[in-house]
Amino acid sequence: MSVTAATLSDVPELVVLINSAYRGENSFKGWTTEAGMIDGQRIDAPSLTEQMSDRDAVVLKKTDDLGRIVGCVYLQKRGEKLYLGMLTVSPVMQANGLGRQLLEAAENYAREIDYHTITMTVITSRTELLSYYERRGYHKTGEVIPLLIPEKFGILKQPLEMFKLDKQV
Repeated sequence: MSVTAATLSDVPELVVLINSAYRGENSFKGWTTEAGMIDGQRIDAPSLTEQMSDRDAVVLKKTDDLGRIVGCVYLQKRGEKLYLGMLTVSPVMQANGLGRQLLEAAENYAREIDYHTITMTVITSRTELLSYYERRGYHKTGEVIPLLIPEKFGILKQPLEMFKLDKQV
């Protein structure tokens, strides 16, 4: 299984994967679901196409031996930091090290483009996810921000906040 840059032709498969990991009934097969907190889709094809068309952004994809996308991560240059978002692993393949491999690929990418800090946000109530990132060297910055999302990317079931995390790479 390899990690490479996704292309626009991957958008339909990525949309299905991302939505299956974060929202809906299928997401409960993994441990990264947001379905208990947020209804609706996580991403749509036009929005992902727009994100991937940004010259300061890339989506890295992990494929299986048959070429199917089983994981991905979104990276975007934001000032002097590289933002990491949408770390996704197929719900039926979670807890097998694929997320760690995608994080390592993101960190290698950051070094390749001469970025030395990766930043991300994690919902404050997701203690197991926070612990996962902290075990991999990410630290809370002390900043807490409200989670605000357009309705087309989900409907909050309750007000949510996010911790900002950073890691030096």
